[in-house]
Amino acid sequence: MAATLLATLMAALTAGLLSAGPALAADWPLVRKGDSGVQVTTVQHLLTARGHVTGADGAFGDGTEAKVKSFQSASGLSPVDGIVGADTWSKLIVTVRKGDNGSAVKAVQTQLNRYGAGLAVDGDFGDGTDGKVKSFQGSKGLDADGIVGPDTWRALVTGTSGGSGGNSGLLTHSGAAAIFTSAGGINWTSSGNCSNRNSTTCTSFDGLRRSSADGTVTLRRASGCALTITGGTEAGHMSGTYSHWNGYKIDFSPTACLSNYITGTFPRTGTRAVDGAALYTAPSGNIYARERDHWDVTFLN
Repeated sequence: MAATLLATLMAALTAGLLSAGPALAADWPLVRKGDSGVQVTTVQHLLTARGHVTGADGAFGDGTEAKVKSFQSASGLSPVDGIVGADTWSKLIVTVRKGDNGSAVKAVQTQLNRYGAGLAVDGDFGDGTDGKVKSFQGSKGLDADGIVGPDTWRALVTGTSGGSGGNSGLLTHSGAAAIFTSAGGINWTSSGNCSNRNSTTCTSFDGLRRSSADGTVTLRRASGCALTITGGTEAGHMSGTYSHWNGYKIDFSPTACLSNYITGTFPRTGTRAVDGAALYTAPSGNIYARERDHWDVTFLN
């Protein structure tokens, strides 16, 4: 009996450990050629810290793409595509603390300034930076030890702020479609076989937030599932700030692969009052609602 109980406990523990990775992977933003802003500057500082010296101008052009590919190759990552996603972020970040100096510290200071820290980006991890790190950690429910490790990095990079990153813009239908096509394994369909945003029978990406498009690509990669989008920003959905029309929501066909990934990776957090849909919430805050014939996903980060 004791041996059976121990085996059961070990199996449960192992399952929990193995499922932890995708939950974290789904949180990291995608940063790629054509982006600009704080996330790009952070990537550039970290590339320099890793020995791939890159100018920190906040513009993800050919030079930065080449450096990312060089870093990915040197780190044994695949594919070497020049896109900074979950796997590349996890290799790129550098743990830093009080007393450290250099480009990795500049990356931390750049991120902290998204949250109003007002730090000089000088690469010196002194008392001022230490205090701001501890304050940020406390606000996110992390151990306020002043050490910027993987958990603090993830909170910095994925957290919501008033700053302007590279993923806040609105896309055209063709722009979003190009992102999905480039990622592979993401298709879309509509009953009217159209993309007119003002028609309820169409599936449109006009006005889709870039972070929602990137979140879809991240979901595809983290889950390993082929995705079929059945609803975008077209008319006919519920209104509200975090709505389809405002570019925050995408509907997906509820394949067994996708449903198993969502329910097996994210905790169930309640039931939506308006329609009884079961809700699952990612650590990033993204919400997965199981409606009658599709998954309704709200990409908040």
